[in-house]
Amino acid sequence: MKVLSEDRTKKLFEKLTKYIGVNVKLLIDRPDGTYCFREKKDRVYYISERLLQLAQTVKPDHLISAGTCFGKFTKTNKFRLHITALTYIAPYANYKIWVKPSAEQQFLYGHHVIKSGLGRITENTPKHQGVVINTMSDIPIGFGVAARSTTECRHADPLATIAFHQADIGEYIRSEDTLV
Repeated sequence: MKVLSEDRTKKLFEKLTKYIGVNVKLLIDRPDGTYCFREKKDRVYYISERLLQLAQTVKPDHLISAGTCFGKFTKTNKFRLHITALTYIAPYANYKIWVKPSAEQQFLYGHHVIKSGLGRITENTPKHQGVVINTMSDIPIGFGVAARSTTECRHADPLATIAFHQADIGEYIRSEDTLV
């Protein structure tokens, strides 16, 4: 596993900042140790430095992965966040959207969140900001991008798109062979 280049590190942190803002530094300096990001075959892994030292004792061609896959770099060198990063992003998210129980299944099938399925939205959510999608019982089920700001949502049509779908926990089943 190699250290990310400066360009790729910048792209990774820009994407994370879109969802969790200045809380990115809380991912690195955690109370249970120091964590870092490493790259293997264009995939970015979030790993504790203690586990990284143990993983370096294994030959690189025998190591499939170590840590949690946060996402991957595409062929055009853009970073795409994977659903496996949700458990680390959700507690630090600045903006959240809660969906009604009737809209949960539609979101888990990969559809966008529409106004009729919107339960709540964080105050002052700007347009095109990364959001974590939760159930009404505060269980994170995915993330996306806000299609409208909070004020625009109040006056939107019931079929208007509120958040664009990017990833959901249904991907564990739909894309299980490509996640790791």
